[in-house]
Amino acid sequence: MRGVDTAQRPFVLVWELTRACELTCDHCRADAQPDRHPEELSTAEGKRLLEDVRDFGEGQLVVFSGGDPCKRDDLIELIEYGTELGLTITLTPSGTDALTPQVIEDFAETGLKRLALSIDGATAQSHDDFRGESGSFEGTLDAARAARDAGLPLQVNTTVCQRTVEQLPNLRELVADLGAVLWSVFFLVPVGRGRVLEPVTPQRAEEAMHWLGNVADEEAFGIKTTEAPHYRRVLQQRDGEGASRRGGITAGDGFAFVSHVGDVFPSGFLPESAGNVRDTDVVDLYRDAELFESLRDADALKGKCGACEFRAVCGGSRSRAYAYTGDPLESDPLCPYEPDGYDGPLPKQQLP
Repeated sequence: MRGVDTAQRPFVLVWELTRACELTCDHCRADAQPDRHPEELSTAEGKRLLEDVRDFGEGQLVVFSGGDPCKRDDLIELIEYGTELGLTITLTPSGTDALTPQVIEDFAETGLKRLALSIDGATAQSHDDFRGESGSFEGTLDAARAARDAGLPLQVNTTVCQRTVEQLPNLRELVADLGAVLWSVFFLVPVGRGRVLEPVTPQRAEEAMHWLGNVADEEAFGIKTTEAPHYRRVLQQRDGEGASRRGGITAGDGFAFVSHVGDVFPSGFLPESAGNVRDTDVVDLYRDAELFESLRDADALKGKCGACEFRAVCGGSRSRAYAYTGDPLESDPLCPYEPDGYDGPLPKQQLP
């Protein structure tokens, strides 16, 4: 996917199949509920969506997310259909009793390309407390091992906030032990239930990103950050201009999100809709909607991000800027870097 023109297609499109989930995770963006929403995209509508997504180009990466996508009884059918269309389908289920070894084997047989599981604590107590479900840790580890047995590549997702940041070294060992191919490290954006969690400070985030850069050099698994694009700035400062574009993408620029009811957002953490797939082709919305076009213009950024010489490399988290200010083009309050000569206002890391 390197060399993709992100004005024409995203690196990643996430479809939130449902917001139904048995867990009550402290950070949940979706504020998930036990039951499915009556206006979710139907099986037929979901298939039409996947047909439209195919128009982005060959091999388009689509993540089936939730809630817990396992709450939909057409999940296998949708994975098979997306695979038949030539899409690259990956899945982020919740670590519940529904994720049995047989279900995981079924996923592998459909052509699913990767299974992503969330591990937010290095021990059963810390993870289960965060996820709101006793036994979630052991269940998730069992699912990870079942994925390995089924030959299904594993991705581990971890949320970084004050409650979890000190566990990163132990989580690193766990990710390696599980044989994961990728560790996706999400720096908290205070939306949904995540508003009650305390984010790390900008200085602690910077330290964590330097540490992650070293881990990426030492481990066999890859590392990407979510809602922390200044990881790329950290790497470029460390490695020089030739540093590769590692670490992720930004909302609306290489990333799109389709909600359970069909609304199209730049990110699941930036709930500003550009339209609905029931009315407008998702390809047209991604390419032509004013919201998406503005997010792809690094020169439209405001404040410290707009003045930053790394704005084309990083761009800041547009979702976090929106969460704190209501304006997705404002500065990202998690980044401590101050551009040379900048004397304007600095973003505050506190919700209004």
